[in-house]
Amino acid sequence: MRNCEPDQIEDIMKKLFITLAAAVAAIGSAQAQTVVSEGGTGRPYIGAAVSGAKNQTTDDWQAGGKIFGGYNIDQNWAVEVGHSRFGKEDFRATAAPQFPDAQVKSSRTYIAGKYTMPVSTDLSAYAKLGASYNETKTSFMSANRTNRDTGAYAALGLQYALAPNVALVGEYERYGKKKDVGAKADVVSVGLQYGF
Repeated sequence: MRNCEPDQIEDIMKKLFITLAAAVAAIGSAQAQTVVSEGGTGRPYIGAAVSGAKNQTTDDWQAGGKIFGGYNIDQNWAVEVGHSRFGKEDFRATAAPQFPDAQVKSSRTYIAGKYTMPVSTDLSAYAKLGASYNETKTSFMSANRTNRDTGAYAALGLQYALAPNVALVGEYERYGKKKDVGAKADVVSVGLQYGF
């Protein structure tokens, strides 16, 4: 993808996510009949989380929101997509300390395979591996700049069942390589997951 224009990369990622969503929906509807008739374990899930990452520019922690969803193929394997968006962070690019004159905001999107291993009745550990699309927008006075990159995505996490369909999740995520500005590639998040 190095020879692609940024808009082409964004279009490719959108098509990839639409294709995955359609595939998950098709698999889900086909699997639903199998689950009912054969007692299988496959089912979709969605979730929301609060994410945090250090800001590369200001070295402050930056909070954001995350939404994710996926499909459990069986009790161990799943396919998942997610999107994190971090709020605007003001910083000084010039020597006027009383006025922030620049802003940066970041977003991270991923698609990954997920492997879950039970630790106890209610607690599971999991790992995810896939690809990420990362975007950082910087505005300085009247100039705007957008940095886009793709890279590997990896995560390690814990999931605790609060109810049969609801779980508390906490994870460490890595979105590709080191970022020059905006939210760093290392992200931590805590949230809730609902299984259908």
